[in-house]
Amino acid sequence: MTDMLSRPGARDGGPHGGKNHAPGPAPSDAAPTKPVILSAVISAGACLLTGLLTCAAVAVIGWLAATFGGASGAIRAGASAWLVAHKAGVTLDSGAITIAPLGLTLFLGWCLYRGGRFAARTSGADRTKDLIVLSGTFALVYGLGALIIALLTADGVLRVSPLSAFFGAASLAFVAGALGVLVESGAAEDIADATPSGLRDAVPAAGAAVLTVIAVASLLYGVLLAVRFSRVTAMLELLDAGVVGSVVLFAICLMLIPNMVLYAVSFLAGPGFQLGVGTSVAPTGVDVGSLPALPLLAAVPADGATPTYLLVLTAAVPLAAGVVAGLVIARRGLADPDSDALGWDAFALRGAMAALLAGVVLYVLMALSGGSAGPGRMSAVGVPAALPAAGVLAAGMAIGASITAALIASRRPADDEAGAGR
Repeated sequence: MTDMLSRPGARDGGPHGGKNHAPGPAPSDAAPTKPVILSAVISAGACLLTGLLTCAAVAVIGWLAATFGGASGAIRAGASAWLVAHKAGVTLDSGAITIAPLGLTLFLGWCLYRGGRFAARTSGADRTKDLIVLSGTFALVYGLGALIIALLTADGVLRVSPLSAFFGAASLAFVAGALGVLVESGAAEDIADATPSGLRDAVPAAGAAVLTVIAVASLLYGVLLAVRFSRVTAMLELLDAGVVGSVVLFAICLMLIPNMVLYAVSFLAGPGFQLGVGTSVAPTGVDVGSLPALPLLAAVPADGATPTYLLVLTAAVPLAAGVVAGLVIARRGLADPDSDALGWDAFALRGAMAALLAGVVLYVLMALSGGSAGPGRMSAVGVPAALPAAGVLAAGMAIGASITAALIASRRPADDEAGAGR
């Protein structure tokens, strides 16, 4: 493993880099590198400050528009939002808030990914031991920073679990930071080269299937929101937030859009989602009652039966995503020099593998999208049946991917023979 990840020519286009680039600079001209641990600490600290300052800035803008509270309370609210984005539960006297605004989580993950790349670049790490130390230190420092923030944020009214803050932040930092480290060091290419071709083809196909499902869910949510735009304007008039308050409201909605899209994914899968205790939003019917005056919720259908076309989408969307995955499997498989040794059954198996991976990814995303949004009925929001929903999607994608990949592969010998006869 050490030899596999040790690529002295990977970043300068040398013989091990896989590309014919011009030779890199001489060692004497190369930029100086920092110790691995120091690079990890600096990068993790920069990511920590970036996320905290962003959340605090939005909270302070909201405080400027409010007629109550103080600046310290606004900063504490911003830090609380930052902690919740890492799935660190915040408990108030009125109830708990554990639902992560996934838009903010994605932004923090992107910052951590960039931080991991920066740490790998400044340290020059390219051996397995150094990469492990770099990724582990990066996650540890970031997690400890979250623990300290949780301790400083808590007061008599607001309580945060330091352990949940540490594990949530460290987990996100390790996943996103390690990915950045692997990409920047060139180790990601080596791992891909060492991966069996079947799995190597299944991963991008799974990604294509996931993106297809999310794209259709986003389109459905956008259409429903546009159709009910009058409800959006009515909510805005009811809130009467003003210019500054509208900016804060826009930021909140922006952070929650990924959550709503994932709820639409669970809706397309069949089991649906809930917007409070005892509520249900599914293709078979809607029962939510009154909802908070949040413009994002204007797209939620009214109570009662849903249109028939939504039931059709629950079957069509997984199959369509599977077809996309099957096309990716076939294209990559047929481009492989050893594709002649693969039969249609091997292509079908790769399609099923891609569907399984896509189902796992969608399950994780749907499970992370829910939680408690406050006291009373809002203590349960999200996808309670995330596993069945992911299973339904995976089954539909497996059918579409396997059949598509197998059909394209089964036509290959006939095409080859026709070409030879000309």
